[in-house]
Amino acid sequence: MATVADHFVQTLTESGVTHVYGLPGDSLNGFTDAIRRNDGMTWQHVRNEETAAFAAAGDAAITGELAVCAGSCGPGNLHLINGLFDAHRSRVPVLAIAAHIPRSEIGSQYFQETHPQNLFQECSVFCELVSDPEMAEHVFAMAMRAAIEERGVAVVVVPGEVLLAHAEQRKATPAIRATTSHLRPDDASLDEAASILNSSDNITILAGAGVAGAHRQLLEIAGALQAPVVHALRGKEHVEYDNPYDVGMTGLLGFASGYRAISHADVLLMLGTDFPYRNFYPDDAKIIQVDIRGQNLGRRATLDVGLVGTVADTVDALLPRVHAKTDSKHLDTSVKHYRKTRKNLDSFAVDDRHRTPIRPEYLARMANELADDDAVFTVDVGSPVVWAARYLTMNGKRRLLGSFNHGSMACALPLAIGAQTAQPGRQVVAFAGDGGLTMGFGELITLMQSGLPVKVIIFDNSSLNFVELEMKAAGIVNYGTDLKNPDFAAVAQALGTFGRRVENPQDLEAALTDAFAYDGPAVIDVVTAAQELSIPPKITLEQAKGFTLYGIRTILSGRADELVDLADTNVRRRIFD
Repeated sequence: MATVADHFVQTLTESGVTHVYGLPGDSLNGFTDAIRRNDGMTWQHVRNEETAAFAAAGDAAITGELAVCAGSCGPGNLHLINGLFDAHRSRVPVLAIAAHIPRSEIGSQYFQETHPQNLFQECSVFCELVSDPEMAEHVFAMAMRAAIEERGVAVVVVPGEVLLAHAEQRKATPAIRATTSHLRPDDASLDEAASILNSSDNITILAGAGVAGAHRQLLEIAGALQAPVVHALRGKEHVEYDNPYDVGMTGLLGFASGYRAISHADVLLMLGTDFPYRNFYPDDAKIIQVDIRGQNLGRRATLDVGLVGTVADTVDALLPRVHAKTDSKHLDTSVKHYRKTRKNLDSFAVDDRHRTPIRPEYLARMANELADDDAVFTVDVGSPVVWAARYLTMNGKRRLLGSFNHGSMACALPLAIGAQTAQPGRQVVAFAGDGGLTMGFGELITLMQSGLPVKVIIFDNSSLNFVELEMKAAGIVNYGTDLKNPDFAAVAQALGTFGRRVENPQDLEAALTDAFAYDGPAVIDVVTAAQELSIPPKITLEQAKGFTLYGIRTILSGRADELVDLADTNVRRRIFD
């Protein structure tokens, strides 16, 4: 007779799920054995459950479909929580199976006992305990539906013996797939927004991940309003390609042109973004915000009009109400400023007369130029995300994944595992920090074991680089941020795959070319400059004071050589380039 787990696995396969990420354990035996016996499902084995959750997030992000991960009872499923937080905050559909201790022992401080239904509440849209086999199939179906429709994480907590329990003859269950619908604001709200837009001259658009699938509408309203388009980081892959109104990014990782276009606006039109940094919003402009989630409206800045709807549907309904503008002064000035800013940024992404260490900007630029037109890039939190934001070019086919809302280190490789598993024929390139990679070092073995041809580019600066920048800005002498790294390329070779260490810029292009051509996993360990500063477009007085205080304290600490290296990397090099 079939088990509860058999029925659940069958529901998953009928709904299009073909693999589950996880690490086996005794409380998961019923589930993993059901997978073994199902021809349409495979187990994607990883070395840490945190990776399983991140990989599921990467899978869901790249496909838009439900992805599944699993963890055994207690510590096993606790490891899932960081990746699930990331998936939840990135709004991708992930189902997590959190196995539990035996039902009869719950509440007795049994071996490995936790209370997962409490622990996972904050990072999920659905979290329920299956306490009886008869309720299992209904709970599993509700969880799948919640994850898919709300685009978030659903957690099913299930004791191991429930998974192994015999189930009654299964009724035919329809596949659980996402529905489609149109959502736009009411006419009065649209009229109110149009009235503000029609009576204003300098309008700037701030676009985020919510413009996915609405590129046409974005360009049409930007053209009608003669508005420059600034993007938040998660909007980059959906905004900047084929866009004559694009003026770059704002925020801590952005650059001057995006910041300027917003600061000079009379009206800021926010499309599908919950951009969190309040000090990058305009001081006096009117603000109109469009978001599919009503709770996001006005969360970051005071609104004049809030509109609940998808960007595509809302803009389509708003456009007939907008009077096309002919004055393009604000747009022209913003685009001109962007071109100047872009030229300045590109001037740093060069082989600095064969000097070492290699500039991280140059590494990012070369990877961008050599990667496939439809490559998936995953990026670690820290300095790799800065260089990805500034030097990777999106074209409508490429994808860019990272822990952009949750901000977790060690995300690039796990996200790449999920993306590569979901789309095995597509090139996947991970921008890994040396700190992030070594947090999940064992997942290099996952690449080898599963034959996943991910290309791992390591920004090897022997430091927690972004943390050091934060310390400098706060006036704190760098401490506890240095890393003593192995030769990562030698590690890859020891694992039986491609590994190349690059210390000289003239060797970089050949190394990347060879790695991208290699039929399997590849690790490129690039020694990059640790002191390369990523200056945000807005420096506060406190930050300026902080850098000054950092310099004084560093000298008084007997570490003046660090300031010399900092000046050499960021001042003298740039003056003579």
